[in-house]
Amino acid sequence: MTETLSAAPPAATAEPIVDMRGISIEFPGVKALQDVDFRLFPGEVHALMGENGAGKSTLIKALTGVYSVDSGVTRLAGRPVTFSGPAAAQDAGISTVYQEVNLCTNLTVAENILLGREPRRFGAIDARAMRVRAAELLDRIGLDIDPVSVLGSHPIAVQQLVAIARAVAVDSHVLVLDEPTSSLDSDEVAELFRTMRVLRDNGVAILFVTHFIDQVYEISDRMTVLRNGRLVGEYATAELSRIGLVSAMIGRELGELEEVERLATHDTAERSAPPVLRAKGLGRSGAIEPFDLEINPGEVVGLAGLLGSGRTELARLLFGADRADSGRVEVGGNPLHLRGPRTAIAAGIAFCSEDRKGEGLIPDLSVRDNLVLAMQAARGWTRPIPRRVKNELVESYLETLDIRPRDPDALIRNLSGGNQQKVLLARWLVTKPKLLILDEPTRGIDVGAKAQIQKLVAELAAEGLAIVFISAELEEVVRISDRIVVLRDRRKVAELAGPDVGVDEVMDLIASGEPERERAAS
Repeated sequence: MTETLSAAPPAATAEPIVDMRGISIEFPGVKALQDVDFRLFPGEVHALMGENGAGKSTLIKALTGVYSVDSGVTRLAGRPVTFSGPAAAQDAGISTVYQEVNLCTNLTVAENILLGREPRRFGAIDARAMRVRAAELLDRIGLDIDPVSVLGSHPIAVQQLVAIARAVAVDSHVLVLDEPTSSLDSDEVAELFRTMRVLRDNGVAILFVTHFIDQVYEISDRMTVLRNGRLVGEYATAELSRIGLVSAMIGRELGELEEVERLATHDTAERSAPPVLRAKGLGRSGAIEPFDLEINPGEVVGLAGLLGSGRTELARLLFGADRADSGRVEVGGNPLHLRGPRTAIAAGIAFCSEDRKGEGLIPDLSVRDNLVLAMQAARGWTRPIPRRVKNELVESYLETLDIRPRDPDALIRNLSGGNQQKVLLARWLVTKPKLLILDEPTRGIDVGAKAQIQKLVAELAAEGLAIVFISAELEEVVRISDRIVVLRDRRKVAELAGPDVGVDEVMDLIASGEPERERAAS
């Protein structure tokens, strides 16, 4: 599907508030955008869709003045504009709320909303007037919290709504929401969507970027799809099916997508080898209650549970990133005293953190240097990897994992999220681990890269690698796992196996918190 379809604008107006035409941006060796058109109308929620690396972030940065364009023109309310930076864009009525909320958590809600625009009296900040004004803005978006409460005392979902209230405070006509739901639960998403509808009905144009397809169909009026830096099409949401959207995003037809889906699931095989890892009574006070767990060669063990259920805490104990205060661990049948990650790595345990930017990548290093980092650390810095060996390894994994661009000298920070995730996977695969722990490996990446990573997990398991797979998406956990460990309130409550395990059963266990039980694979 490559034809550009022109979706009808909202009935309220025929004039776009944002009209970008022929936008092209090129970085060294990368054509990030090529002759892209984009329209955004007042009073609509418009989803910007595409794989990682499709050009979504680049288009947003072109709109908000972070990047200068090589060619093309942007019109705001019919007038050509060029912004020197995000501040200039905000002054013109374009505000952006990012996934990582860029506010001061040590200040009050009111101080954050009106930071830099505080009402003053006799030259000093008028605290009372600031509280009143902040309360008015919070009421405008339907958020009932105390303006004098400290922002950091509220969950991320509320902090994002406060960021939106700040955008309202500067009379934004265009609101860009970049992955606002990635860290929210279903109730928090519903609250965010309620606020978005209020703003939309008041005439605000909302540009919504997300990787959750169901959310796109729940909240958006229209959508624009990008692929490989080019415009695929502009669509009315109600007129494009989900499979049509996926096909447009990744350039594959239905049959190919179904094939990827089948490859992402593998059968549980009979295994006679001892467990790769066995944990008995392993726990950490305040993090997760003591649990038992066995992980076998060639097996994918999924961890399912809500945010805060103990999924990441369990994974960090297995890797020695946190020190257990109870229980024991065996690797290959031999006791292992996990003094820290170095001990785990030496024993063949690898861990991809959910925070790939904060705990995984070194943004100013190249793809090559990031990829071989774990292998070099295991050898010690006094024994550098020979350059020929390093180049052969890097070239091999760039091809095997389809990392784009296929340039080992590219800075890792310039890669899309999905390709950054692949580099992290390659980093650990180079060390030939026995157990690979993947904490949210598909979070924040597009459907195409997600399918590739799921397929890779299935292939690695088929080759005998033991894998722990953590995801907030239950459908993904169920689809890819041989066994599922269900966690609730930092406690293991169930262990399920077999081809008939479904999402509903896992959700019931998460909700009920029944005592731990196990069901043999059928």
